[in-house]
Amino acid sequence: MILVTGASGNVGGALVRELTAQGRPVRALVRDVAKVAPLQDVQFVPGDLNRPESLGDVFDDVEGVFLLGGFRDMPGVLAQARAAGVAHVVLLSSRSVIGGHPDNAVVRMHLDCEASVRASGIDWTLLRPSGFMSNTLEWRTQLRAGDVVRAPFASVPIAAIDPRDIANVAAAVLNRKEHYGLAHALSGPAALLPADRLATLAEILSRPLRLVAQSDTEARAEMTRTTPADYVDAFFRFFANGEFDDSPVLPAVRDLTGRPPHTFADWAADHEREFR
Repeated sequence: MILVTGASGNVGGALVRELTAQGRPVRALVRDVAKVAPLQDVQFVPGDLNRPESLGDVFDDVEGVFLLGGFRDMPGVLAQARAAGVAHVVLLSSRSVIGGHPDNAVVRMHLDCEASVRASGIDWTLLRPSGFMSNTLEWRTQLRAGDVVRAPFASVPIAAIDPRDIANVAAAVLNRKEHYGLAHALSGPAALLPADRLATLAEILSRPLRLVAQSDTEARAEMTRTTPADYVDAFFRFFANGEFDDSPVLPAVRDLTGRPPHTFADWAADHEREFR
């Protein structure tokens, strides 16, 4: 049995589908079972990783766990997993930790999660992906209102990855002893500017879309409305101050899955209706 946390999210949902397609038994952890559509051969269970006491017996008979990072009591969650006999944890981290500054809030969060997994007494594998293609969904409201997208960090290329490729890698390494103790850095197939992604959407949507680069002042003010200040500072340190280069293209997705990573055009075509 494999437990997938965050099973209603972009990566977790794709992983549930991939494991099911492979015929592997899946238990899917979600906060509210009533809000997810049932899937054949998938056992949905309620629980909140921020509240380990809510997890009950979700780890019973589980051999491998796909674990999201960023929760308040990672050691507590992992202690429950170990007590239940879980053999392997695959942690979703970030490649910003590679050479990253520990005083950066985003880097610190991921480093703390990785440290908790290493100290858990459970065999582990770390997945460190680049930024997600699905972050482009942040443009939905603007695109439904018109043909102009205002975006921060317009001069920063990112080798964004399709969440499906992270899921495919997770499926390939879960419960595979040859990946125990390894950290895999992942990326998409090309480093793209925001304008490159918007040009792809323009072609798919058959619309004359235009990107307007936000000033740092405007971007910071907008981000602060929905994001904690230390995380906003972290993103500006990454992309305005140049602390993190998320543009390198890596071969790991193909190497680990035997399939090339999805292009941004692939991802955009699959999500076309969400931008209309």
